[in-house]
Amino acid sequence: MTTVVVVKKAGVVAIAADTLVTFGDTRLGSRFEENSKIFKIDTLAGASFVGMAGTVAHFPALRKAMEALPKDQLLLGSKDEVFDTFTRLHPVLKETFFLQTKEDDNDPYESSQFSVVVANATGIYGLYSYREVFEFKEFWGIGSGRSFALGALHASWGSAKSARDLAVLSVQAACEFDKNSGGPVDVFTVKLKK
Repeated sequence: MTTVVVVKKAGVVAIAADTLVTFGDTRLGSRFEENSKIFKIDTLAGASFVGMAGTVAHFPALRKAMEALPKDQLLLGSKDEVFDTFTRLHPVLKETFFLQTKEDDNDPYESSQFSVVVANATGIYGLYSYREVFEFKEFWGIGSGRSFALGALHASWGSAKSARDLAVLSVQAACEFDKNSGGPVDVFTVKLKK
């Protein structure tokens, strides 16, 4: 699985992730494969970093689908923009990349089958499988190690000076305790717009 966190503190946004991929009981570490769970996407408003949790197949499909969207439709600067962008991406993921949207017969909407966090100069956002979007004020985490990461973020919030330090520390905590997360940690930062 995965641990990905987003943190906003002192005018900076940070996104960090572990780099371990698991296949059942098999662990594929960064020594054998470059396993970045964060990718950069350029929009009209500047760079956004996208991290996700879910099957490994989601990573290239989502990245390629986002890169194929016209720049004027790839907007990630608010909750509504994130929602609209991922609503536009949903049929592309189904038709071009064969996304299987069925989770349960009682699903209220078609599922995208993944969780995503976005970090950019406007803030930090989270998106879940039914395209529920959240804008987080301080921090959040997704993936199998999120509970460990969130605990570390909560406990360290007052003493850590930077978003980057908090993001790395929290993913390292997840790598220590979550069997499906492992280092090294990838981290990217962006200055917030004033």
